[in-house]
Amino acid sequence: MSKEKNIVIVGGGITGLATAFYLQKEIKEKQLPYTIELIEASDRLGGKIKTFRKDGFVIERGPDSFLARKQPAVKLAEDLGIADQLVRNGTGQSYILANNKLHKMPQGSFMGVPTESKPFLFSGLFSTKGKMRAGFDFVLPKGKAVEDQSLGMFFRHRFGDELVDNLIEPLLSGIYAGDMNKMSLMATFPNFYHLEQQHRSLIKGLKKSMPPKKKTKEKPKGGMFYSFKNGLETYIDALKQQLQDIKITMHEQVDHIEKKEQGYHLLLSSGMVAKADAIVLTSAHHTVPKMFSQYDFFQVLNDIPSTSVANVALAFDEKALKKDIDGTGFVVTRKSDYRITACTWTHRKWPNSTPAGKVLLRTYIGKPGDQEIVDLPDDEIIDIVLRDLNKTMKIKKKPEFYVITRWKEAMPQYTVGHIERLNHIRTEMLNHLPGTFLAGSSYEGLGIPDCIEQGEKAVQQVLDFLND
Repeated sequence: MSKEKNIVIVGGGITGLATAFYLQKEIKEKQLPYTIELIEASDRLGGKIKTFRKDGFVIERGPDSFLARKQPAVKLAEDLGIADQLVRNGTGQSYILANNKLHKMPQGSFMGVPTESKPFLFSGLFSTKGKMRAGFDFVLPKGKAVEDQSLGMFFRHRFGDELVDNLIEPLLSGIYAGDMNKMSLMATFPNFYHLEQQHRSLIKGLKKSMPPKKKTKEKPKGGMFYSFKNGLETYIDALKQQLQDIKITMHEQVDHIEKKEQGYHLLLSSGMVAKADAIVLTSAHHTVPKMFSQYDFFQVLNDIPSTSVANVALAFDEKALKKDIDGTGFVVTRKSDYRITACTWTHRKWPNSTPAGKVLLRTYIGKPGDQEIVDLPDDEIIDIVLRDLNKTMKIKKKPEFYVITRWKEAMPQYTVGHIERLNHIRTEMLNHLPGTFLAGSSYEGLGIPDCIEQGEKAVQQVLDFLND
């Protein structure tokens, strides 16, 4: 314990920063002889969390929130002393755009799976035949026990195509920006598989497992998502402030990592070498095989596909919209001829984001099969987005300004077999590269809380390794 040891974190997104923060916390509290170095290839910290502020607007160029029920993100805000700046989203009606019409999102469902029959039966989203097919879930036997299967296969077997195409797919595929028929059930929503195996009917299983609704006359405090008054980059600013004592190296790419008799050497793009006794790799999965080119078992990471997406924020004067729908936004069914995949009425969902008398819309593009849209020039993207929006909303004027953010190959896809591949890689790392660990959105969850939780897990893995 007397010899000072260095821990290197590769990647300065939310995973890397959370890892550094919690490592630093442990080192200080336990007075451990460890130092931390964080290496980031770009010119900024924060990864996909990026807030743009202009003329009183607060515009998220990446994620706009996180689920309030997922504790790692709330806990990090508390540990950073910024929990008082958290705000919940405004509530309101959400919609699904199907057959060129906005349909109210049926109440009483969980991730698109009905838990109450009445809203589903009276919804115009489904035909009588589609509703009857969805009811097969009550009588179908549970599926065979398998290691993995696609989300699409699983839900289509339980509920048929119509419920999947018009409700489940727009909701779930939107989270991962992926193809539901290729996505891994066990890597994304394993709880659905376990509910089916235990209760046979997925609907019955959800009803039994969900907490009963509390009967109260009090108005709900807000929605199910959190952000910060001044945007999600509040997280990054607070983390940077807390991490001033650790070494942060910017504009440096890790080109190669070599195992030595004692620890590791990291060759940087400048020619400099960083030395490490333990490494946490939080950069995108496709960077790892390049760093460890001498180890073939990492090559499977190159087979993890990534999709490209862009979000398009449009700021208007409120008079520009002849039809400003009272709601929080809509998702678009994949079988429609729309090129946008969703639209958030941000001025309603996040009232703190928009000055009085203004409107802020945030739309999304880049679904599977339409990846080329992300590369179009700004003016073409704006024309496409406005044309789609005007099919449901009447916008009389051009936006006062717009912000387009392209995320190229930034959404890793957890395809069938993802967990098995990941477990194999980690077993090989344990055998051949002890003291190196993977964490981040490429592996065990895309959301901010998932990334923070993986960072905390990596901290414990590093400490256990160095204390062994």
